[in-house]
Amino acid sequence: MSQRKYAFDILQDTGLTTSTRPDKFPMEQYLKLTPHGELLKDPVKYRRLMRPLIYLTVTRSDIVFSVQTLSQYIQAPHKPYWDATIWVLKYIKGSPGQRLLLSSVENNLTLTVYCDSDREGCQTTRRSISSVKAEYRAMTNTCLDWR
Repeated sequence: MSQRKYAFDILQDTGLTTSTRPDKFPMEQYLKLTPHGELLKDPVKYRRLMRPLIYLTVTRSDIVFSVQTLSQYIQAPHKPYWDATIWVLKYIKGSPGQRLLLSSVENNLTLTVYCDSDREGCQTTRRSISSVKAEYRAMTNTCLDWR
């Protein structure tokens, strides 16, 4: 499953096809977004960009965390959120063909589940973004659905 053309369409709509260089990572490593600072003058532009990015996460698991983090601030986006969204787009530009590969040839399937507990990940509330209980539920549901 690939959304290569869809990724290129997003880059064309934002004008990032030729003007910028690609990045190797979907988000700056220690980026802490807070709801403080200068609000965007045109929040509709940010919201309009988040919709296709959320849809792109269906086949691009490498950008899920970044897009989920940025979409939390869709009601009142600030300048750093926009800059982080452009960073995600630069990453997509560097790897537009990332996809889910569903092979029917290989029979020995293994299940690998990753969970990340982000203690005090939200700078506003100083709470974890996902609780341990929620992560255990996710792992359990994944394993049950696998059978």
